[in-house]
Amino acid sequence: MAATAPRPRTTTRDPEELTRRLAAWLGTRLPGAKAVGVTVPESNGLSSETLLFDIEHPEPPARACALRLAADPAAYTVFPVYDMPRQYRTMRVVAEHTDLPVPKVLWLEEDPGPLGASFFVMERVEGRVPPDVMPYTYEGNWLHAASDAEREHLEAATIGLLARLHDQVPAKEAEFLALAGEGDALRRHVTAQRAYYEWVVAGLARSPLIEDAFERLEELWPRDPGTPVLNWGDARIGNVIYDGFEPAAVLDWEMAALAPREVDLGWTVYLHRFFHDLTVTFGQRGLPDFLRRDRIEARYANLTGHTPRDMDFYTLYAALRHAVVMLRIAYRQAYFGEVDVPADPDTLILHHGSLRAMVQGSYWG
Repeated sequence: MAATAPRPRTTTRDPEELTRRLAAWLGTRLPGAKAVGVTVPESNGLSSETLLFDIEHPEPPARACALRLAADPAAYTVFPVYDMPRQYRTMRVVAEHTDLPVPKVLWLEEDPGPLGASFFVMERVEGRVPPDVMPYTYEGNWLHAASDAEREHLEAATIGLLARLHDQVPAKEAEFLALAGEGDALRRHVTAQRAYYEWVVAGLARSPLIEDAFERLEELWPRDPGTPVLNWGDARIGNVIYDGFEPAAVLDWEMAALAPREVDLGWTVYLHRFFHDLTVTFGQRGLPDFLRRDRIEARYANLTGHTPRDMDFYTLYAALRHAVVMLRIAYRQAYFGEVDVPADPDTLILHHGSLRAMVQGSYWG
């Protein structure tokens, strides 16, 4: 996205005002504490916002902290709801029942008064993250410059995160992540995505391509989606902090849900392909041998004993879900006057070519 358009704004909030209000709030949770070195990272996402700060106190629960703040409801948000208690609870469940490196959560604030929206604070983990802007598939970043063996190690370790997450969290502990509605977990998940799409296009131009993709999903619907597990939701390497090439922290749980294992796997496969395809479009080689679909499926099967099924369905579903998010972001940019809406709204979806190929059944060759 950054290769073709200005970086979308990520916040409408005043950083100085946030810093002042954060300092006041921290004093109510840890008397005598000060929030120092408050920064808003340049890589702040387009959904929930992040503040980084240190705690100055004789006995802090953590010295270095990160705060995840629900999006400003007045700022044309990417998602309709930001359930910070749900994210907080998910991270606690994962930390309690798995050996995944999940940052320790320190405080949850459900009252929107202190910072204008609910938020939680967690311990900050140092390390490096594969960049989204410019994507790690482009030349000039640490992951692209790594050796094949180093990238293979990172790939194997990351798929191991998914395998352990899906295997280690007891089903009853993830029941609070079950989506509302009728049918099994997969049907509810897709129904929720349809509702999200309808929210995105309310009063605006609809996307024929996205609607074709929903129809194609029905034709490819799995006969047996299997037993649902706790899904990370935004399962991609850009949401992992690495120490060298080893995962040090798993981040961004706002899309977590109870769903088939393949929902996470399809997202991992497709989000890499999105960046790789974009890189190739701009004349670079990308990383064609990294996070390949066949290797991800084989690694996961070896680790869990579960052979991924119906992956044409799940990779299409991932591309469809990503398209809805991208359409919302594009409409958000139009709202702020950063882009114009073209006659064909499908062209607002950067991967409209690959999504169309998936709908037609020609993408994977």
